[in-house]
Amino acid sequence: MEKREKFASRLGFLLISAGCAIGIGNVWRFPYITGQYGGAAFVLIYLFFLVVLGLPIMAMEFAVGRASRKSCAVSFRVLEPAGTKWHWYAWLGMAGNYLLMMFYTTVAGWMLAYVVKMLRGAFTGASAEAVGGIFNDMLAQPGPQIFWMIVAVVLGFGVCSLGLQNGVEKITKAMMVCLLLLMVALAVRSVTLPGAGEGLKFYLVPDFGRLVEQGVGNVVYAAMGQAFFTLSLGIGAMAIFGSYIDKHRSLMGEAATIGVLDTGVALATGLIIFPACFAFGVAPDSGPGLVFITLPSVFEQMWGGQVWGTLFFVFMSFAALSTVIAVFEGILRFSMDQWGWSRKRAVTVNLIAIPLLSLPCALGFNVLSDVVMPGVGDIQTVEDFLVSSNIMPLGSLVYVLFCVSRRGWGWKNFLAEANEGEGLKFPRWLRPWMRFGVPVLVVIILIMGWVPIVSSWM
Repeated sequence: MEKREKFASRLGFLLISAGCAIGIGNVWRFPYITGQYGGAAFVLIYLFFLVVLGLPIMAMEFAVGRASRKSCAVSFRVLEPAGTKWHWYAWLGMAGNYLLMMFYTTVAGWMLAYVVKMLRGAFTGASAEAVGGIFNDMLAQPGPQIFWMIVAVVLGFGVCSLGLQNGVEKITKAMMVCLLLLMVALAVRSVTLPGAGEGLKFYLVPDFGRLVEQGVGNVVYAAMGQAFFTLSLGIGAMAIFGSYIDKHRSLMGEAATIGVLDTGVALATGLIIFPACFAFGVAPDSGPGLVFITLPSVFEQMWGGQVWGTLFFVFMSFAALSTVIAVFEGILRFSMDQWGWSRKRAVTVNLIAIPLLSLPCALGFNVLSDVVMPGVGDIQTVEDFLVSSNIMPLGSLVYVLFCVSRRGWGWKNFLAEANEGEGLKFPRWLRPWMRFGVPVLVVIILIMGWVPIVSSWM
């Protein structure tokens, strides 16, 4: 039997877990949703839900991983009472990891492609319309889409093939340190631009009037969803890292540290984007195109824009690849725990499987652009919807109920595991909230994800 791998250091665990959470959700989705829902007022509501919803679920996922010393493949089987069926969720959780990678690798490929485009000066002298045309042309060509997706997959599995400590931990630590340094440099450059003050005001001074304009219910739901999805909860991705750590630190404390890192990157990305947008008179609520269309136009107007633009997309690539590597590690560990495969065999099989599974998304903007789900959208949007709005909430619900239910692992067992070691303890009095409040919020997220779709069908 293969000996269980472990992280070499606590810093490795924190940075890799944060790297899994810090991804396109922070550096792409967070800024445009913040812009869409009125800036600082949205951020405050988001932070509230991060504390009351996201961090407790993360601590629970870590606890299941650390107590079982297994990935979600067998963690429930190790901890569940005899005769119960919690372990059935393992297959849905793993499906969530694969679904996530089926579209995430394509978007990670876009980030890598844009590093090269910026380096080559593809946007030099281009108008805003021309910049949009460059992005649309890239999507319309199957060859580049598939090529860059495969580059992202090969880079991810290349790191994972080196092992947990020598590959995943060592390289992700270096990437995360570079990401944080790049982020600081970009934020300083952005906030010192002439006219950046209006962007800072929009981002940092709450305007509750704008919140009412957007509809309080819409803003609260968006903030709740973002706080939930940003931490990559519910698909066993965090449980795998819990299985690799020792018992020296309490798990709520570790979840809080990762939450601070994750949120810090999301907030700092806003400091990069909003001052720059306002400095050059660009709308901050320009939707998903913000990163690939709006920002290259902004960098084009900025002194030294080619350098800053290249650094920005290196930063974005590190954020995307840190998630790819973390989720790939969970996928590999599932195979190793479930079937006793060696790491080499798991890498070989998945190196073939993931590019094949990712083809529909890569082709969904060109060859398969006619394939759409009514009320949802193209292939990428459907895959994102299935994992983000369905499997993640369902999985989180399973983890929470498993940890609070007498027919599951149980509150006492969870609390003993979560509070072992130094650091912030999981409050015992939170049980009613975890048993009733959190499940209700998660069910609301599940239902609200389907409301606009069902409405469009009627």
